[in-house]
Amino acid sequence: MSGSPIALDTSEAIAVLNNTGGAGDRIARHHPVFLPVPVLGKLLFGAEKSSRARENREKVHALLANCTVLPVTKDTAAVYARVRLRLKQSGGPIPENDVWIAAVCIEHDIPLATSDSHFSGVSDLKLAPRSA
Repeated sequence: MSGSPIALDTSEAIAVLNNTGGAGDRIARHHPVFLPVPVLGKLLFGAEKSSRARENREKVHALLANCTVLPVTKDTAAVYARVRLRLKQSGGPIPENDVWIAAVCIEHDIPLATSDSHFSGVSDLKLAPRSA
């Protein structure tokens, strides 16, 4: 374990949950592992709407046991406002929940592990290398 912190985006968290693409091994090298609260909400929503809701909720809670949840606060809201305005001005909007995820990571200065390329357009957001 490298000791370097990392936050999981929904795409990376799902990869960890499903043990695809070596995501679990990549994430295991980091400590602590953070889960922004919007990601947790998206994961729980996905579990609830699935045909195996109970099993998927249990998987989410198992992941949660190994992560620290990053909450959304009034400070996050201020970062969110700046990020969203910059994206709007640059003509590069991203999904609303992803703006919140980026804001939480920027606020706490934690790199985000994601496979979603649209996060690269968010200035001040550190992205974890895919090989990390």
